Amino acid sequence: MKIIIISPKNRTVYNFRGELIRELKKAGYTVIVTGPDQTDQDKITALGASFVEIPLNKNGLNPVEDIRYYQKMKRLIKQEKPDVTFGYTIKPNIYGALAAKAAGVKHIVSMVTGAGYLFSASTLKAKVLRMAAVILYRAGFAAADTVIFQNADDKAEFIGHRLLKEKKTRVVNGSGVNMQHFTPAPLPETPTFFMLARIMKSKGVLEYLKAAEMVKRSHPKAVFMLLGAFEEIQDSIKKEDIQRYIDAGIIEYHGETEDVRAFYRKSSVFVLPSYREGTPRTVLEAMAMKRPIITTDVPGCRGTVEDGETGFLVPKEDAGALAEKMIWFIEHTAQIEVMGEAAYRFCQDKFDVNKVNQDMLGILIKQ
Repeated sequence: MKIIIISPKNRTVYNFRGELIRELKKAGYTVIVTGPDQTDQDKITALGASFVEIPLNKNGLNPVEDIRYYQKMKRLIKQEKPDVTFGYTIKPNIYGALAAKAAGVKHIVSMVTGAGYLFSASTLKAKVLRMAAVILYRAGFAAADTVIFQNADDKAEFIGHRLLKEKKTRVVNGSGVNMQHFTPAPLPETPTFFMLARIMKSKGVLEYLKAAEMVKRSHPKAVFMLLGAFEEIQDSIKKEDIQRYIDAGIIEYHGETEDVRAFYRKSSVFVLPSYREGTPRTVLEAMAMKRPIITTDVPGCRGTVEDGETGFLVPKEDAGALAEKMIWFIEHTAQIEVMGEAAYRFCQDKFDVNKVNQDMLGILIKQ
């Protein structure tokens, strides 16, 4: 038995699908992974998978490049004759599924890891892209026989937009988190808030910065960490736009890192004021390390928090509400440990990667 995993970025394979690949290997599958370049391909092959580079600009708008990607994907699939293909994110879901259909694959699975910028932004550019994406999504989903969602809100919205029919949908609890890798750690003495995300407006970075500035006025000893990469894509924030917060000592900015556990250990509370997610892996990692969460009451995020028990939900784009909950934790420090313990139990029950992967295997290995 053979499966091709169609990936938009190599890092997502070993970070988010590594345990799944190991489970597929245990089940007797030959696993082939496609990626857009050769970055870190050794980390993919170390999982026991073969790797094939098929160039892809996941954020590009050049139809010629996309057609070339589709053609190369179809050629590979015809050559390898997999029993299953599994793609995730927009272009693999569209062009990967269409290529698999054209190549005669019987079991074609796509995963929506979040509606993202297209459905959360309201700019003219986003609206134009959304119209094009709707047409392409319909074609891609028509080619797939199963479409996995990471939360029920996304599933309902995609069905509501008539992108696909409910009978071919499934819902799983995100990508899961390895709770043997992300393990509980002691809390720091100083109240420390941590946000990990790409530096983008839709991730709520600006609200985090504004809230930190508000909190610092009354609680100057509180620490605010921000970790993430600056990217040249739609919705990105430039470093100069946040530099004043760094220079003023409001936040400690850190770039990308290979091991984020050190930052979770330094933190008391994890914060993600995102406008929309699939199921945010960072929140799961923080909960696995017994950190309470402050996140937004939006699709994808709301399902990761039991409001008032494992953390708090706040309205989207509301820096004031975010600052209020941060101050609550500073003034109720004993509750950080209590809520962190509850977050850990919640994560263990719902998001442990072993449980999620059993659901995934049941979908991918179609009897």
